[in-house]
This record gives sequence, structure tokens and C-alpha cells, in this order.
Amino acid sequence: MAPRALLPAVVALVGAVAATGCHAVGGGMPDTGPVSAVPLVSPGFPPSPAQARAGLARLTVAWGQHWETYKREEFGKTWSDATDAPGGRNGCDTRDDVLRRDLTDMRQGDRNPCVVLSGVLHDPYTGKEHPYSYRRASQIQTDHVVALGAAWRGGAWAWTPQKRLEYANDLDVLLAVDKQANYEKSSKTADKWKPRKEYWCAYAERYTGIKTRYRLAVTPPEKAALQDMLATCPK
Repeated sequence: MAPRALLPAVVALVGAVAATGCHAVGGGMPDTGPVSAVPLVSPGFPPSPAQARAGLARLTVAWGQHWETYKREEFGKTWSDATDAPGGRNGCDTRDDVLRRDLTDMRQGDRNPCVVLSGVLHDPYTGKEHPYSYRRASQIQTDHVVALGAAWRGGAWAWTPQKRLEYANDLDVLLAVDKQANYEKSSKTADKWKPRKEYWCAYAERYTGIKTRYRLAVTPPEKAALQDMLATCPK
């Protein structure tokens, strides 16, 4: 039992922890601060159409390499908060961060604000609307816009394990999307799979921004497809 003189300090400390929404993550380690302290959207990302075109022009054009050595585990076995990627080290699971950013009409947990209890996804790939409810089967999945397999072929095969883990958990690389569309997209590049035409501009902006940030090569058909999609952006 704490000495009487220390009780006010103990109460104040407990109150401060409760106010920040801190909670334990992997191995009982506390998070690094309030959930809201880490932004879920990077300033200036995705790039504008002009920036995306300029970035695309600078990318190395080459055919994919080392496709036969790709394994999902090369990018980490599970979601990880232990990276310096956007959204990292905020005490929340990466998938929860994506849901908190991409869902509307959202209700979060009272004791654990990382957890999304319910919400609605307006799927960018198909235009469909999907309700979400915690612990219930959902039509929502988390997609790497430039798929892990595509990133591997574009240069990630030469990265360190930590950089691959960072890529896999970078919120700017991820979107909450329709499950069937995610299955159909799989690890296809932009020349082999495209979302609905109304989303071409935004998709190409994000896709090119990811390739530029991580200096991933593009194949000739992939570059041409991205140029075509960026051409649909408003002038």
C-alpha cells in the first residue's frame, strides 16, 4: 500500500495514463504515447498529379527481378507497430490504424481507442459500401497498393529485413478495400490490374508516390499504365 504522502502523486499518474489512452502492446510493453499523437496521414502524400508525373519520370525502368525467391515472410510474419513508417510506434495494430483512417461513421473503443467497433467503408476500388463490425465477418481487407510481391520484384529483394517490415506497415502504402477486389488484384502491377476508372487518378498518384518514396523500379508496361491513369487527373 502506498504511503499516505504519495497517494496524490499516484492518483495523478493513474489519471494521466487513463487520459492518454495508453495500453500495453506485444510483450506487455506500453505504447509510446497517446494514440492521437501519431498522424495517420503523411503531409503531402499522396503527391499531386504533377508531382506524381515528375516522380514517375525519375523512376528506374526495368523488368522485375528475383520473382522466384519472394516469400510473404520476407516482409514480417504479422503486422508490426515497431517501425518508423507513418503510423508506427503509436501503440496500435497497423490494421486498426488503417480502419481508423479509412472508415466513416466510426465508433472506437472507450478503453482502447485503437479498436474500431463499427464503421462504414466506401471502397475506393469498386465504389461499393461495406459496413464493419468488430469481431464479425467483413468484406473489408487491407491492401498494399504496390503489393509486397511487386515491391520485391521492383527492388525490395535487396532491402534489409527492417526496411521491408517498415514498408509492409507504412500506412501510406495501405488502403482498406473490398475483399474480392483485393483477391483479384493480388500482387499484380498497375498494367495488369486497375480499380474502377473513377479512381484511376487517385490510385496512380498513390501508387507512383509509393514507388518514388521507396525507389522501386517500374516495368515498361507498368510505367505506361501509370501514365495513362495520371492522364485522367483533372487539369
